[in-house]
Amino acid sequence: MQHRKTKHGIAVLKARIATLVFAAAAVLSAATLPTRAQEPTAVGLWQKLDEDTKKPVIWFLFVDRGGIFEGYAARLFPQAGEEPNPVCTHCTDDRKGAPLLGLPMIRGMKRAGLKYEDGTVLDPRDGKVYSAVMTLSPDNRILTLRGYLGFQFLGKDDIWYRVPDSGFKEVDPAILAKYAPERVDSKKGKTKAPPPPQPR
Repeated sequence: MQHRKTKHGIAVLKARIATLVFAAAAVLSAATLPTRAQEPTAVGLWQKLDEDTKKPVIWFLFVDRGGIFEGYAARLFPQAGEEPNPVCTHCTDDRKGAPLLGLPMIRGMKRAGLKYEDGTVLDPRDGKVYSAVMTLSPDNRILTLRGYLGFQFLGKDDIWYRVPDSGFKEVDPAILAKYAPERVDSKKGKTKAPPPPQPR
């Protein structure tokens, strides 16, 4: 009889331990999910600044394509004497001859927290496509892109800065309609509802 009681006690103890383990796992999972959801992403507008003048050279619009992030040329800042509507004459892939405005410059970026990997970046000046990774700052204000051939440590960093959401007002509506249609409505603003009819 004593042997049966001992067996029963052990079984009850194991069941309680299993319950505690499952409960702990559920708590940890619940604590982790909000953190992941609250992490900033690269989605939105970014600008590259001239190293000397600190004036914008180009704006990029990043969008999330089902977990794959892509960056498009969203606004150009041509200098005096430069072609206002340039095309990618040196591109050798599907982007050959396409307008630079709206051109997909960054492709295939896979998000891993604040890092983005396995992507490519196009240099429209010579049409070369480089392997690329990106790192987003925790404060969501700086995006560092590193393009490279072969090994990352041989690459070069490009620093981009977040453009406030108010900057969407300065982006060509055709670009927004194509790549960020949800921003077209916000740019137009909400129409006011007509006033209620007055009693006679």
